Amino acid sequence: MANNLKLAKNLHLDGVYIPSFNKDPLPKIFDKKTFIILGSAHNLNEINQKKKQNVDQLFISPLFKIKKRNYFLGPIKYNILSNQFNKKTIALGGINNKNLKMINKINCYGFASISYIEKYKLNGNR
Repeated sequence: MANNLKLAKNLHLDGVYIPSFNKDPLPKIFDKKTFIILGSAHNLNEINQKKKQNVDQLFISPLFKIKKRNYFLGPIKYNILSNQFNKKTIALGGINNKNLKMINKINCYGFASISYIEKYKLNGNR
C-alpha cells in the first residue's frame, strides 16, 4: 500500500510505502513488530525526514543514470547516504546488466528495478 497508513491498517496489511514527498508525521497506530514502513529518499534532508517518521527500510535513488532525471548518486554518494540511515537500504534506479556488479560495492540490503527485471523476464535472459 502506498502512502495510506489508515487504509493499510484497515486492510490488515503488513506494511506501507511512504514516498519521499510525504513529510507528515506518521501516527503510531501500528505494531512495529509485524508492520513494516518502507520509505524513499533522494538526499540527506529526505533521509532525515524518513528517520523522523521511523521508517524501517529505505529506497535510496537514483543509484545510476535514469531517463527521468539528469542526476544520479553513484556508488560513493549512495554509500554516504546509506550510512546516514543506519537501517536497511534498498538501491533503486538505473540498474542494468552493465552496472549490476556495482551493487556488490555499495552498502545496501538489496536492490529493486522494474526495467531490468521486465527486460530480462520478457527476453528469457538472466
